[in-house]
Amino acid sequence: MAYWSWGDPANPRVLVCVHGLSRQGRDFDVLARALSSHYHVVCPDVVGRGQSDWLADPRGYQVFTYASDMAVMLKQLREAKGLAAPMTVDWVGTSMGGLIGLGLSSLPAEASGIQLRRMVLNDVGPRLRIEALHRIGSYLGLPKRFTTEQEAADYLWSISAGFGPHTPEQWLALSRPLLRVDTADEDSSLILHYDPAIAEPFKTLTADSATSGEAMLWQVYDALRCEVLLLRGQNSDLLDADTARQMTERGPRARLIEFPGVGHAPTLIAPDQVQAVEGFLLA
Repeated sequence: MAYWSWGDPANPRVLVCVHGLSRQGRDFDVLARALSSHYHVVCPDVVGRGQSDWLADPRGYQVFTYASDMAVMLKQLREAKGLAAPMTVDWVGTSMGGLIGLGLSSLPAEASGIQLRRMVLNDVGPRLRIEALHRIGSYLGLPKRFTTEQEAADYLWSISAGFGPHTPEQWLALSRPLLRVDTADEDSSLILHYDPAIAEPFKTLTADSATSGEAMLWQVYDALRCEVLLLRGQNSDLLDADTARQMTERGPRARLIEFPGVGHAPTLIAPDQVQAVEGFLLA
């Protein structure tokens, strides 16, 4: 599993930023740069995405597999810093990255080797609307090919309009790391930089399995012992307003900030979004 590192690797203050389902760690370039003087910021490419290896068995593309990977990564970081366990860690998780953070929080400290201090859940919670999951599943893993970066960026915008307003330069910067050259293609076309098999678990998703997962996630959320900031795009189709409200009233009683004109999910590039995360983590 590859990760992008910002700031002083010897800094004992560690911030882990984990991306959404089909994204990669470079999504956090702007946020990581803003926080790199305060933290050693680590932005993994979750297995199957970006620079990380692909799994031989796609059934392994599950949240608790990813949480175990994070525990191993954090153990290596802790040993490299010469820190005694547990190491204090702050977490920013967008969509799937937030679920991975919840999964990691359910591991005992002796297994995870960390103590979560503050967690930012970016447009994700225990209840995920099945309609939004089906929307994501409708394009996930499709064999898309592009002749130029701009063509690819235009396609990615067509399935990501919920990310909210971005300048053309910002969107191209977000899109570029999601692409790689297909070396098996004589025309050197561009393809998306993830394993298409990450879509396999979505094929088995049903309303019943989503409901079962929701009950488990509420238990994990209610057991959180760290401070939580919940970010929500006001137009989000994945995290509804009622679930967000419940998250402010139970468990860790998350502080909620909503961003108008944004759906699923805020990209944490706009200054107000960066300031919201920065203000919470550094308070």
